[in-house]
Amino acid sequence: MAINFDSALGIHPQALALREKRSEILASNLANADTPDYKARDLDFKSVFQQTLAGAGSELKRSQQGHLSSQNNVLGADLLYRNPQQASLDGNTVESHIEQAKYAENAVQYEASLRFINNKFSGLMSAIKGE
Repeated sequence: MAINFDSALGIHPQALALREKRSEILASNLANADTPDYKARDLDFKSVFQQTLAGAGSELKRSQQGHLSSQNNVLGADLLYRNPQQASLDGNTVESHIEQAKYAENAVQYEASLRFINNKFSGLMSAIKGE
């Protein structure tokens, strides 16, 4: 009997991919903290994850082959702009302390997803060995 990894691992690989993309977005915000007119971006993990679980496609439907895909679309979700608590005079909306906190929170959740996947593989290995 073959092992179906999609059903064995559950939702954790999708969560891991979303956390990875969110880390890239938050790191980009931190890297551009001093760039004038840079607008901080983020994605709503919960809504993107629900779309992923519902089976929504990760790409917009195009009526013709020549149509361009959206630049603001990541894994089927639009990137959102973050509203700053304190606006900067140069138009930059990155608040480093908030971005660092969001990045740290996402890193902890990424680590949790890795642990869940590791536990799933450990369980599969135990089942294969008959322990």
